[in-house]
Amino acid sequence: MSAPYHFYIAADSLRVAEDFLMAVCAWSMEVRDEVLVFDSGHWHKDPELFAAIKGATLDNLVLRGSLKEDIHGDLDAFFAARETYEEYGVPWKRGVLLVGPPGNGKTHAVKALVNALGQPCLYVKSFRSQGPDEFSIRAVFDRARMAAPCILVLEDLDSLVTPSNRSFFLNELDGFAGNTGILTLATTNHPERLDPAIVDRPSRFDRKYPFDLPAVEERRAYIARWNGSLRPALRLSDAAVDSIAERTDDFSFAYLKELFVSAMMRWITARQREQEQRAMDEVMGEQVDALHAQMVSTVTTYELRPDDTSGYFPAHLGMRYGPAHGGMVFGSIDERDIPL
Repeated sequence: MSAPYHFYIAADSLRVAEDFLMAVCAWSMEVRDEVLVFDSGHWHKDPELFAAIKGATLDNLVLRGSLKEDIHGDLDAFFAARETYEEYGVPWKRGVLLVGPPGNGKTHAVKALVNALGQPCLYVKSFRSQGPDEFSIRAVFDRARMAAPCILVLEDLDSLVTPSNRSFFLNELDGFAGNTGILTLATTNHPERLDPAIVDRPSRFDRKYPFDLPAVEERRAYIARWNGSLRPALRLSDAAVDSIAERTDDFSFAYLKELFVSAMMRWITARQREQEQRAMDEVMGEQVDALHAQMVSTVTTYELRPDDTSGYFPAHLGMRYGPAHGGMVFGSIDERDIPL
C-alpha cells in the first residue's frame, strides 16, 4: 500500500481551510468533458471511449421510422422535467432498456445519445472485482448519485446481473438511498436471460425500445450511406443499391458492414490478379450470395441443437433471431460502421 499524502493549506482560519477543501473535493467529483468507466472494482477515465462518444451522432444512426427521434425526445424531456416530477411527487429517475439482436445499432445509439444529451456519463463494463459484486454495485450507484443528474450506462445488462447479485442490484436500482436525476440506460442482446423482476417491473426499466433487424428501407438507407462514402471506382450503381437492399433480408447492420468490407477486398484482389477493373455491382452481387451461404451454414449448425434456444427472444417480445440474423460472427455496430 502506498504511503498517504499530506497537504498543507495556508488560510486565515480553520473554517476557510475546511471550506476550501470541501469545495476542492466537490469539484474533483464532478464529471466534466470525460467519461468514467467502472471495471475490475474501480473507476478510471477512458479517453478513447470519450472520443468515440464525441464522434457518434444520431445523424449517423439508421433506425426504423421515428425510433431514434422518439428515444432522443424521451430522454431529453426527462432531463428537462425535474420541476414537473417534483411538483407531482414522482421520483425524478428513469430506466430505459434497448433490446434486440446484436449488430443493429444499440451501442452506437448509446454513444450518440450520450453525446446529444450532454449529461455526465458513467459507463459500467463489469461488476466483477476481487471482492463480492455487491461492493462494486454499491460503488457504482453511490458514484452515480454524486454525479447526478447523469447517465448511467449498463451495456449487456444480462451479463452484468447474475442470480447471485440480482437482489442487491435491484435494491440499488430501486433507489432506497435515492436515485434522483439518474437515467439508467441499459442494453441487452438477450432479454430472455433477464429476470422478470428486471424486465417487467415498470418502475425499473419503464421504457423498452426494440432494435430489430433492419427492414428493406433501413437497409437501403444504410447501403446508400456506405456507398456515398466510397471512391467512385468502388461505388454501386443506384440500381445495384436497390437490388442489394432487396436481397439482404435477415442481414443485421453489422452483417451489411461485413458485406461492404469483404466485397471491397474481393474487388481489390480481383484487380491485382486479373489486371482489370471489375464492376463493383458484379462483385457485390457475388458477395451477397457468399454471405447468404455462410448464414445458411451457421443456422443449419445451430438448429441441429433443438434443446438450445438461447438465440431466440421470448415470444411475448415479438422478436426471433438466430446467430446469423444478428451478425454475431462479425460483432456489434459502432460509430465507425456508418462512415460519413
